[in-house]
Amino acid sequence: MINIDLSIKKKIHMIGIGGVSMSGIAEILLRMGFKVSGSDINKSPVTNQLENQGVRVIIGHFPENVHDADIVVYTAAIKEDNPEIMEAKALNKILVERSDFMGNITKLYKDTIAVSGTHGKTTTTGMISSIFINAGKSPTVQLGANLPILNNTNYTVGTSSIFIVEACEYVRSFLKFFPKVAIVLNIEEDHLDYYKDIDDITGAFDAFLDIPGKDGMLVVNADDDRCMKILNNHEGHKITFGINNKEATWRATQVFLAENKCYAFEATNKDTNESIFVTLNVYGYHNIYNALAAVAVARAYDISLNDIKEALANFRGTSRRFEYIGTYKGISIFDDYAHHPTEIRATIKSALNLNYKNLWIVFQPHTYTRTYALFDEFATAFEGATKVILTDIYAAREKDTGLVSAKDLADKINEHSKNCVYIPSFDEIESYLKENMKAEDVLLTIGAGNITDLGRNLVK
Repeated sequence: MINIDLSIKKKIHMIGIGGVSMSGIAEILLRMGFKVSGSDINKSPVTNQLENQGVRVIIGHFPENVHDADIVVYTAAIKEDNPEIMEAKALNKILVERSDFMGNITKLYKDTIAVSGTHGKTTTTGMISSIFINAGKSPTVQLGANLPILNNTNYTVGTSSIFIVEACEYVRSFLKFFPKVAIVLNIEEDHLDYYKDIDDITGAFDAFLDIPGKDGMLVVNADDDRCMKILNNHEGHKITFGINNKEATWRATQVFLAENKCYAFEATNKDTNESIFVTLNVYGYHNIYNALAAVAVARAYDISLNDIKEALANFRGTSRRFEYIGTYKGISIFDDYAHHPTEIRATIKSALNLNYKNLWIVFQPHTYTRTYALFDEFATAFEGATKVILTDIYAAREKDTGLVSAKDLADKINEHSKNCVYIPSFDEIESYLKENMKAEDVLLTIGAGNITDLGRNLVK
């Protein structure tokens, strides 16, 4: 990892500044007093917002963009032959990848709380942030989606020593962070374009839990066998949470579905016997786990039970996490970032609690390697849907090698449910939906790519 002295306010240029993480970092740096510029391929609402905040944004990548920069930050998606990367190297600029740079930011805070896990990172980071803000702790926050309490952005700059950050395991990025509190929500197979197998993934989370050391705090899911297996390898204050494991430090009992179709439960600490009744305003059984992790961290920071209860009751999720988009001719439309079979099952399970005539799913697979590696799991992930529509795979950082296609996956799904149709283009899907959906149906768009545009276009 490259160590950078951020106590000196330098000029920072960011390549790929329009991304969710990079844009949040840019605004944090701006609030901290740095002069910030950036470049991206396309103009977007995000780049417009950055310009309004005082960031100089250039559309297009040109060598001269880095000439007056002291530090050049780039995302993992930027290639070695990028003209700005090449020019920064030629001029011997300090060149640092986004996760390395974020690691340096975490070192500025005495209490960095890092939220990791295969699923639930963004929502849990949002829950913890909402609780800490509600309690007047004034944290700095950076997460992977917009949050209403952050004025519908994905960041805020606080005045305290607390930094709450989402920590992604892809390319072992989270190992560059320096948390005092390390949270692991769950461990499953994912990002198999980078990791060899589940043991390799588990090893990365094992290394993550080693970072806080004996003076740190480890918060893990007691119902996840892989989490519990690696927990014993580490020093530090250990807190567990769960529903099924009776030995969990914080355990949810008396779980029931409330009138708002969200879950409510009693969270009890087995060591102190204190308890809190939690009523959620986000859909899905999986959010019980996310909320338990948030309760555990908040109580470790002596936030009152009342402040926790109030913040969780008012928490209505982040963008693209079972987000209600609106209605089209009496059809309710929701959007979700789910791109892993476990996440898809959880999202559909949440939708099943709604009142509707038919449940329509439009799924955009994300990356060829994930689709191929989890092919059989994807094939059985859509149980409960009336109709499933698959569009082409969103390549993201990958090239199509012919390994797998959305049509292949649609055929495999039909071996199980016979309710799937492959339609390659969004325009064709929109026409199909308009012809076949009826009032009182529910439409759920799912995927980590640009599938979110489909439902939003219908609502316009």
